[in-house]
Amino acid sequence: MYQEPPAPVPPRSRVRAFTCAAVAAVLVSLTAATAPPDAGPRTAADPAAVVREWNAIATDTITTSLGPRPSGQAAIWQGFVSVAVYNAVVGIEGGYALYKWREHGPAGASSAAAAATAAHDVLLAYFPAFEERLDTAYADSLAALPAGPARDRGVRYGERAAARVIELREGDGRFADVPYTASPAPGVWRPTPPAFQPFIDTWLARLRPLLLTSPRQFRPGGPPALSSAAYAEDVRELKVMGAKTGSGRTARQTETALFFGGNLVAQVQAAVRDHAARHRLGIARTARLFAAVNAAATDAVVTAWDAKLHYAFWRPITAIRLAGTDGNPATTPDPDWEPLLPTPPHPDYLAGHTTVAAAVVRALTGVLGTSRIDLDVPSEVTGTTRYYRSADDLNRDVVDARVWAGVHSRTADADGRRAGTRLAAWALERYFRPVAGHGTAG
Repeated sequence: MYQEPPAPVPPRSRVRAFTCAAVAAVLVSLTAATAPPDAGPRTAADPAAVVREWNAIATDTITTSLGPRPSGQAAIWQGFVSVAVYNAVVGIEGGYALYKWREHGPAGASSAAAAATAAHDVLLAYFPAFEERLDTAYADSLAALPAGPARDRGVRYGERAAARVIELREGDGRFADVPYTASPAPGVWRPTPPAFQPFIDTWLARLRPLLLTSPRQFRPGGPPALSSAAYAEDVRELKVMGAKTGSGRTARQTETALFFGGNLVAQVQAAVRDHAARHRLGIARTARLFAAVNAAATDAVVTAWDAKLHYAFWRPITAIRLAGTDGNPATTPDPDWEPLLPTPPHPDYLAGHTTVAAAVVRALTGVLGTSRIDLDVPSEVTGTTRYYRSADDLNRDVVDARVWAGVHSRTADADGRRAGTRLAAWALERYFRPVAGHGTAG
């Protein structure tokens, strides 16, 4: 039986609270483990490389620790690391409003040293079992920077930036006991075959967001009624296009379903690292890009899990196999139907993948100031990379992929896309905004 990790411990603790998970199978969850792509070389001429490097280290640490957990949990930790790095950098470099902090860095401090320190300390606080590898990476980062007062001041400021985020997240609801109490009934979620796992990580539905005012702030109106034509159309499409065998999918559609069938959070990190490197973004712009993307993704997960727990809507495999109980004459049961990909152990509505993807691309377009996101997105599952020029194209593919995988209704996908877009737009009006000098937000 899975045991939740214990509560986080202070930075630099030697308590080993997590066990590294070995992952060797093809993973079909939001947080399946994958090795991070190259973050690019660290050079004195490219201080932003340290931000990319520590994002890759964070991705590796988080995915290795979580293993193949079919949950949005990875986005939470990426958000914590990214806002700490953001504060550590812009508190020295200026140009953007700090995240829920008023302490600016000393003049002449190294923002690269501050970024590495902030990332290291936040990761160590939440993943102390990785102390040795984190300390080794941190020593390498500092060794690549000129020794002296600037580096020392950057280290001390980065320590304070990390401590501030850790303080802000105290008592935020992580790993709280949030029961799922809904009884099985037509339209109501219940564990799905083949593993019949219980609702995973219900605490995400009650987690205090990073940017939003509450988990339910962008909760949509809910799935269609079982008796409706919209519901019948969702079931019909899934039955044909999401089936494991005998589907109506083309080869390209099947590849799309598989492409987005793995670790979406890690896919996003790799794509953003590549974008920042190719476009030679400076250290402040790079830190801002990661903070906006990952904080929005964090709150997208909270928003999706809030709706999952609130509406508790059954998954496609249940809806199709038990269609004879839904009271809708336009649906017919198929007790042997199976989806292309395994069904994650949490309700259909909202779809986590589409909510997160939409929040990410809205954060990207908001920060970049254009809908041309210019992303090379890799997939661990297919071993291929897809180029996305526009935000709309990426959102469309993620929505379609989850239907063609047979794991989400189109309504859950489309409503997730709208919720993710709305929450990220709201957040970017209030956080990570440009300022004339130093500033504070939130």
